[in-house]
Amino acid sequence: MSTTLRAALSVLMLVGFYVVALAMVVGLGAATVWAFSEHAGPGAAKLGFLTVVVAVGLVVALWKVARAKPSPEPGVVLSPSDAPELWSTVRELADVAQTRVPDEIRLVADVNAAVSEETRLLGLVGGKRHLYIGVPLLQAMSVAQMRSILGHELGHYSQQHTRLGAVTYRGRSAIMATVQELSGNLVGWFLKQYAKLYVLVSAAVSRRQELEADQISVRVAGRSTAQSALREVPLVDTAWTFYERQYIGLGWENGYAPTSADVFGGFARILEARDAELASMREETPDEQHSRWDTHPAIGLRIAAMEKMPEGSVTVDERPASVLVPGFEERSAQVAGRALNIGTRTAVDWQTLTERSMPQTEQRHADLVYRGAARVAGQSSADLTTVLELVRTGRLVPLVREFVPEVAEPDAVEAFTPSIETLLGTAAVHSGVGTWRLSWSGPAQLVGPDGEPLPLEEIGRLALDPATVDDAVSRLSALGIDTARAVQVSTTATAHGAEILGGLANVKVDGAQHDVLVLDTGLVLRPCPKKSDGGKNRLIALLQSGEVADVAASNRYLAFEDIREATVVRAGPVRADLTLHDGTVVRVQETWSGERLTKDSDQAFLAGIYPYVKDEVPAG
Repeated sequence: MSTTLRAALSVLMLVGFYVVALAMVVGLGAATVWAFSEHAGPGAAKLGFLTVVVAVGLVVALWKVARAKPSPEPGVVLSPSDAPELWSTVRELADVAQTRVPDEIRLVADVNAAVSEETRLLGLVGGKRHLYIGVPLLQAMSVAQMRSILGHELGHYSQQHTRLGAVTYRGRSAIMATVQELSGNLVGWFLKQYAKLYVLVSAAVSRRQELEADQISVRVAGRSTAQSALREVPLVDTAWTFYERQYIGLGWENGYAPTSADVFGGFARILEARDAELASMREETPDEQHSRWDTHPAIGLRIAAMEKMPEGSVTVDERPASVLVPGFEERSAQVAGRALNIGTRTAVDWQTLTERSMPQTEQRHADLVYRGAARVAGQSSADLTTVLELVRTGRLVPLVREFVPEVAEPDAVEAFTPSIETLLGTAAVHSGVGTWRLSWSGPAQLVGPDGEPLPLEEIGRLALDPATVDDAVSRLSALGIDTARAVQVSTTATAHGAEILGGLANVKVDGAQHDVLVLDTGLVLRPCPKKSDGGKNRLIALLQSGEVADVAASNRYLAFEDIREATVVRAGPVRADLTLHDGTVVRVQETWSGERLTKDSDQAFLAGIYPYVKDEVPAG
């Protein structure tokens, strides 16, 4: 079946969805009338109520989609006078692809390139065309590779893939809105199955379209260049994700953000400093497996398919793709300024961001250790002196088991080594001796007044041996580091730096219904309605309501570090008793009808409490 016919089938299925939905409303209405005519009584009333619910749900869903305002166009427009070489390249490639040139080119912040078209009459009449180019791609690609990517996107135009794009997008939005409104009854379940079929068909169409667009890519750039560009995109995406989490994210959770000029400037430095790591990643075999739900074929399959595609005679241009945009740094800063909403955060340069953010991040980890040390020492709070005293008196293993319950005694020193270095580092900062220095090739470094890294790893080994604790304190003193300055700041755990692993809706927590977000550091508990319909949507809305740490702070947050012991009564649906350090028992019971954020959310919950479970987890 041709791609055009597949696309047409996708649109017909979209129409069919509402034909089926309306038919079901009519059928239910007719059944209701019949039931009342037969004096069915309560049965007829229930059927009538269901008819009204379905009809209202259908109207509400369509109204929501019809009233939805389109998102504002992202990024920064590049006119032909702004980037003459880029526009000249696009015109050349459009001529090869035998398609109309885009009306507008925009620089965007995504690791992506894309095209869209404003069509009319279900795609029969073409309209304004947009081409979007991600700044990170221009930073990482050569001109030759960018020609390949642009050729691929223009190939979507030449094959008329964009004609039905808007219809398909709005259609999918309408279907999902309808399924959401009608969840919880038989009609909703049936339409949900239809919706799954529609998504499968549209995904299959999309995968076929990608292979067709790849043909233009190979023709304009050559096979080897097209294949290298295809392999480079996921690598750049991985590098960007790492950069966002480890660099931008460091300041983000501590109230700081890079300046607009530094957002993409920092990414350029990452690409340069970690070139060897990226080169190693390029040697990895690309994946050849994809899900039937994926809109793109696996990279390995696309590379293999390119071997059979005809290529043109081309000259490989190895210049960085950024040369296609004059004043690239200024344009990138404009894109960053529009894409990154820093809110109340303070914009600073990268070194300042590192100097101010690292001490806060390290202090949070130090506080976690101090809270555990206080429990072992039988105190209300603790500090570095308390920790060193626990080591001196042979109580390191109980201390480590506050955070790693299953650690074996011989492994306690190794397990605690990173933590003792953190404690010593906070002492150095509070003593005015240590300063955090930015590094693009590795983690930030704690350096002394001479700019050289402080020997905290060596001193940390001494501090974890009862026989040499005093030697460690002497070494620290010689460096001007006062251990008395390393003190506990927070008595309660926070979710700063936490990652979301899953979510369980309508969980009974001490008998009351809650939605539960599962983090790698603990559980966010939020009271919810008893009705289980829409539980997954509530979890998603909760996630989107703010930063993870803020969401945890505005709800009940049960950190895993607060658990002394866990008993799993049943693994599926989950039922567990969590005994806290203060003796409180929190009973958690997943309901049979509760929805999940991901299929394995229950396993994420069990994995989080597993270190505190004393007995084997029951199978079910």
